Amino acid sequence: MRALALLVIGLIFGGGIGFVTAAGMGVTFDGHDHGDPAHHGAGMDHGMDHDTPLEVGGGTPPAVQIAINKDPMSGYNLLVSVENFRFAPHHASLAHAAGEGHAHLYVNGMKQARLYGPWAHMPDLPSGEVIVEVTLNSNNHQPLAVDGEPVAASITLHTE
Repeated sequence: MRALALLVIGLIFGGGIGFVTAAGMGVTFDGHDHGDPAHHGAGMDHGMDHDTPLEVGGGTPPAVQIAINKDPMSGYNLLVSVENFRFAPHHASLAHAAGEGHAHLYVNGMKQARLYGPWAHMPDLPSGEVIVEVTLNSNNHQPLAVDGEPVAASITLHTE
């Protein structure tokens, strides 16, 4: 019984120390290391918050629409259509450049992936009502906004 108690105490304190050490080094649960300048690339604002929208109004603001179809073999296929925006995977994690970047894919509010082009396959979606959302993001990962509203599109599916 004593050995089990010591094991539990060791796991709790060891895990806590591990999380504190990782946080101190800038590592987050999504594997994104905010403390590594090489990860961000040249010209990246290292103090920038990735959740802070980047206002991109003007004459021709970007826009996004999505369509989802059931894949005949498995899962679903997502088509992302953009206007006044181009996918620039070669500039991911670099400084903002007007009119380019990538998209983020969310399922039920949880980020699933970055998208560097118009098509994505979603092999596993939860059963029931599922909300699929795509946001357009700058090269530096900030979500784009027009007049304070995110440049995003969403669809609600009813899966089996």
